[in-house]
Amino acid sequence: MVRRPVAWVVAVVLLAEALGIAAVNWFLGVVVDRQKMSLAGLDPDVMSTSSKIGGVVFGLYFALCALVALLVAIRDRAPAGFGRILLISAAVVHGLLGAFAWGLVGWTAFLFMVVVLGLIVLVLMTYDRAGGPEQAASGGGADEGGDPAARTEPRNEAGAPPRLPEQRGAPQDGDEEPQDSVPAQVTGPASTTP
Repeated sequence: MVRRPVAWVVAVVLLAEALGIAAVNWFLGVVVDRQKMSLAGLDPDVMSTSSKIGGVVFGLYFALCALVALLVAIRDRAPAGFGRILLISAAVVHGLLGAFAWGLVGWTAFLFMVVVLGLIVLVLMTYDRAGGPEQAASGGGADEGGDPAARTEPRNEAGAPPRLPEQRGAPQDGDEEPQDSVPAQVTGPASTTP
């Protein structure tokens, strides 16, 4: 199966991205601080600090996504709950970064982002949460982990499903009054001429 190798590759790529993004933003923060650069009158210290904080935050985000992919690879199970949401958000982020990279950096950065997006989507799609056709083909009923639609109902001697016992006081078919869709009294239109 390709599921585990793809999950391993996604974990390694996301971890490399986490380290790369954190390092690049930290480096940019140091350059802004040492050169005392300012953009539209902003304080250089604020720009340097915000660049470093942004690098750490995005680095931790991608590291957490890499941890989820690593757990998927180790356990060989689909991501669930918060981990699944993290991987979906990482796929969305890579799609947006790919769209921006096409115009700002070039087609190679776009291609890299699209490949990572495809790998994340592959991890999310190759793990079937319900077990899929293998579980239904196993022949197990709903209680044994098989397909719930394959459940067989008990039958009586004639081959028909058994009748449920009737409850006292419960309405039965034909007990209620018939209802018409037309009211009982219909009045004709009133004359408007004298």
